[in-house]
Amino acid sequence: MKHLGILAHSVEGAALCLRAFCQEGFRELGPDDHPDVTLDLIAMARSMPAWDAGDHDAIRATLGESVRRLAAAGADFFACPDNTAHLALERPGGDLPLPGLHIAQVVAEQAARDGRGRVGVLGTGYTMDGPVYPRELAARGIAAELPDAADRETVHRIIFDELVNGVFTEDSRRAYAGVIARLAERGCDAVALVCTEIPLLVTPEASPLPTLDSTRLLARAAFEVAVGRRPLPAWRGGPAHTSPGPAHTSPGPSNASSGGEANRS
Repeated sequence: MKHLGILAHSVEGAALCLRAFCQEGFRELGPDDHPDVTLDLIAMARSMPAWDAGDHDAIRATLGESVRRLAAAGADFFACPDNTAHLALERPGGDLPLPGLHIAQVVAEQAARDGRGRVGVLGTGYTMDGPVYPRELAARGIAAELPDAADRETVHRIIFDELVNGVFTEDSRRAYAGVIARLAERGCDAVALVCTEIPLLVTPEASPLPTLDSTRLLARAAFEVAVGRRPLPAWRGGPAHTSPGPAHTSPGPSNASSGGEANRS
C-alpha cells in the first residue's frame, strides 16, 4: 500500500479528511486498519496576510515546505484538503516533491458520475471567485453556479469567523440551507461543498440539494490510490491539465458523495 501525505492548511478540514481516510480502511481492510498516513500542518495564520494581499506565490512556498516534510516522512503522494489552497498550488513554479491529487478534479469527476448538469459552488470567497471549479466542471460539461453577492459574503464570513475555528451553530446551518435553497431555485441539481469545513456544518439531511462533499470525496480518492485501485497522480503543482475525457470510475460503491454514515455533526 502507498503512504498518504495530507497537506493540511486549516485544522478542521484536515482532521475530517484524516478521519475519513482512516475510516475507509476500517470499512474495507478491517478494524483498526488503514494505509500509512502522515499529516503536516503549518498554521494558516502564517499565510493569511498573503491571502489578503493576493500573494499566491508566497502561499505556494509555505505549502511546498509542508510537501517537502511529507516527502521526508516517507509519503508517496499528497492530498490537500483545502480547496482554496489549490489557487496557490496551481501557481507556476518548480515541481513539488510529491505528486498530488487535485481536489477540484476529484469533485468534478463525482459530479460527472452522478450525471449533474448545474452545480452550485459553496466555498471561501477566494474559491467562489476563482477559476478552478468553473474550469473543472465545464471540462465535464457541467455548469457552475455561484450564490449572489450577499450570499457569497455570508458563506465566506461564516467560514472564517466560525468553521475554521471549530464553531458550528444552528443559525449558520440555517443560513447555509437558505443559500442552497436559492441555488436550487436557479436550477442547480447539486451543491459542491468546496470549503472542506462546510460538510461539518451542512449534512446531507440539512441540505435542500444533494451534496458533493469535497473532504470525504478526496479522502476516498486518496484511499483508492493508497490501496492500488487508482493510479498515483501525476500533478506536482502548477497549472492543472484538465481532460474532458471519462471520469475515473470507482471499483466499488462509495458513500463519500453524500457524506457517508460517519462524522456527521
